[in-house]
Amino acid sequence: MARRAIALDDFEVRSYLVGEGHVDNVVNDSETGAWIPAVVPGGVHESLMAAGLVEHPFIGANEHGVDWVQEREWWYRTRFAHPGPGAARLVFDGLDTVADVWLNGRHLGRHENQFRPAAFDVTDAVGEDNTVLVRFLPPLLGREPVASAAQTIERMLALMNPGDEDDTAHTEHSADAPGEVSVEDAHWAVTMPVAARVRKAAFSWGWDFGPHVPSIGIWRQARLEVAPAATLTGHHVALTQLDDDHSTARVRVTVETSKPGAELTAHVLLRSPSGREFRAEMHLGSSPSQSEILVDDPELWWTHDLGTPALHQVVIELWDGDAVVDTLTDRVGLRTLELNRAPDEEEGGRYFGFVLNGVPLFARGANWLPASSLVGSVGESTHRDLVLRATEGNLTMLRVWGGGIYEHDAFYRACDELGVLVWQDFMFANVDYPDREAGLRREVELEAEYQVRRLRNRACLALWCGNNEALMMRALVWGHLDEGADGTSGWGRQFYTDILPGAVATHDGITPYWPGSPYGEENGVLSVIGTDDGDRHTWEVWHGLIMPGVSVGPSTFPSVGDARHYRRYADDTAKFVSEFGIHAAPEAATLRRWIAEEDLTVHSPVFDQHNKDHPKNKGDELLSVTTGLPEGLDQYIAFTQAVQAEGMAFGIEHYRRRQPHTAGALMWQYNDVWPGFTWSVVDHDGIPKAAYYTARRASAPLALSFRTTPAGDLELWLANNTRTAARLDVDVELGAFDGSDRTSRRITAAAAPGESARVWSAAVGEFTADAHHYAWVSAPDGRAPSVRKHFAEIKDLHFGPSSLDVKAEPNALRIRATGYAYMVRIEQPVIGMRLSDNAFDLRDGDEIVIQVTGADPASLKVLTFPLTQSAG
Repeated sequence: MARRAIALDDFEVRSYLVGEGHVDNVVNDSETGAWIPAVVPGGVHESLMAAGLVEHPFIGANEHGVDWVQEREWWYRTRFAHPGPGAARLVFDGLDTVADVWLNGRHLGRHENQFRPAAFDVTDAVGEDNTVLVRFLPPLLGREPVASAAQTIERMLALMNPGDEDDTAHTEHSADAPGEVSVEDAHWAVTMPVAARVRKAAFSWGWDFGPHVPSIGIWRQARLEVAPAATLTGHHVALTQLDDDHSTARVRVTVETSKPGAELTAHVLLRSPSGREFRAEMHLGSSPSQSEILVDDPELWWTHDLGTPALHQVVIELWDGDAVVDTLTDRVGLRTLELNRAPDEEEGGRYFGFVLNGVPLFARGANWLPASSLVGSVGESTHRDLVLRATEGNLTMLRVWGGGIYEHDAFYRACDELGVLVWQDFMFANVDYPDREAGLRREVELEAEYQVRRLRNRACLALWCGNNEALMMRALVWGHLDEGADGTSGWGRQFYTDILPGAVATHDGITPYWPGSPYGEENGVLSVIGTDDGDRHTWEVWHGLIMPGVSVGPSTFPSVGDARHYRRYADDTAKFVSEFGIHAAPEAATLRRWIAEEDLTVHSPVFDQHNKDHPKNKGDELLSVTTGLPEGLDQYIAFTQAVQAEGMAFGIEHYRRRQPHTAGALMWQYNDVWPGFTWSVVDHDGIPKAAYYTARRASAPLALSFRTTPAGDLELWLANNTRTAARLDVDVELGAFDGSDRTSRRITAAAAPGESARVWSAAVGEFTADAHHYAWVSAPDGRAPSVRKHFAEIKDLHFGPSSLDVKAEPNALRIRATGYAYMVRIEQPVIGMRLSDNAFDLRDGDEIVIQVTGADPASLKVLTFPLTQSAG
């Protein structure tokens, strides 16, 4: 017999006060209106919304209107007929989070981990008619806080908000107002020490980018599996050796079975994209068993910028004697992926860079968050479109952040198919975890084993990382990472140095492991600075961090805004930047879909409720020194997006000029969990902000950038992250905004693969660097995007009068500038629409054609800074 899976998706759900629901009365409960259809996969919130019982918690101030959901117990109920002969298992791929499961009144068990399946052998429990009950309890019910977690958070908040600091001096810690702890921080400080005991997404409890809307329910597929005695339980297909000239590859195939036996064999077929077939056969007297396939002229998997993300079809048949009893299919990419940790002989320390098929990479990317706080109802099309936008934005790596979830299969499938690498955090973030608790240790062991086995065949998988900022917080607050004699610490160290790397070594053995982010070692001691070793979170910008021994650059600034300024990226010499970012408002249409017009006043209560950072006016200090303070919502959107756009481009250009010493820069953050004011470059509704487009240009495989040296000279650089040497003609223009002074020269720019090279310079006195002038470079053949540089803050630049002539054409907008137009921005009111470019400057007489899909070009508004409108 063949394995069969019967989907269980016809659930209904209702709530009781905690303690009032009992199996006997729930089974036959027929109270009118109490039960509603359950959204599975999904959650309670989605089910309530579908039934019209609550409004969406993201709308307006509704967030706290659904607080009652987390305070009740929720019962799911479904029925199914006898599945037929064979061993039967009841499988829930995701229960969120504290759940008890019954079948026909028999308690099958309790499950308390959102991050691994719950599976029960029900062969002897199924009857002709069967009833499944699942009860979800409030996940923090009856749990005590982790003492060390509470102490660490308390000390961290005090460190970040010192009460005796003179706020105008900006000499240490952060540039936030002294002694202030926000309502969100206070709530987080109370909740997280309790939540650390439960394996549930940390951001569920609220974060500085999202709401406090903890999801609950059956968030992934539920099914009944019926299978023969022997089944395939796992596989791993890995390229273990690749010749330097890529002529031959050795592929190791590992197969695991539920019941090894002398009569069992596995037949393996590996079919390349071009149709070539490679085969192997192995006996399964033990499990796991391995074989090797020699592949000549392998069709390798590459990131989308370096080649084709080629995927091979894998078919594994399990034979019992002369009969096929189980079959497994998959798609895998053949590639080598290494983490270069060699000494950096020029700058000191060690490199931290990824090497794909022998090619050193500069990882251009961003941090990925769950696409909604309601994690169970994010569809496959959402994941694919977001990953597709990442490739269209020239991003090559997404970091799955450790405070979220191990993503849905659709996300990893999209990354495999579209050629995007994944830095995968284990789900631990920003708090002490009690690793001395045997029950939690066991949960972490099972979770790590499951997730490593689940993801190890993904071509996109580049790195396993132990946690987000948990080690960093511990080191900053306590100054050490001590552990007890038994190897535990009481705050999670055993997870990051033993259990998680052990799972990677045992069940993967190919993908590199890194203890945490940020993490590094300098002279054998943990360092969170990251300038000599490991990865770094660069939060001098935006948060204005000024912490001796941690921050880079100056320790005093003229103002709070200067302490938060993106120019501080120029001080950073990190080996790898895994977080850096600046807040910006979403698109106006996105805000209006979620917030009523009467509440769309800057810093109104509802407006600020959608900003979870602290203080709420943190960005105003940065705006005051860059753009000036905005007048009204439209300018707030334009100004915040302009500063984010300038900052992300400035940072990416700086880090790329430093390659190979800096080998990657991942923006914080790529996407959003809700429609809020955050660091994302793509908002909750999938609409790119201005920074998406400036980052796309700065992240192009061939990218030009200007740099002003400390002495005031002007340099032009070419970053080459292709596989071949680059040589291109470029036109360098130095001009005045009013068009009165424009001189241009053509030069040849060249750079080797993986190199950033200075290709031109002008000494002080050879050009005018003031608020009336700019520098501009363009490649006539279009091989690299045009780039410009200004020589003063945005608010001080004298652009002069300008206007745009906008003509709507079929699927396009033709835009021509009279005068210098800064940050031309085409509004994007339609979800899913695409623009070929946006957020660009035009010189006097410049004309550009922007391709438009998914929206009527004639309906789109075209804006210039600070805000003038031209209609298509």
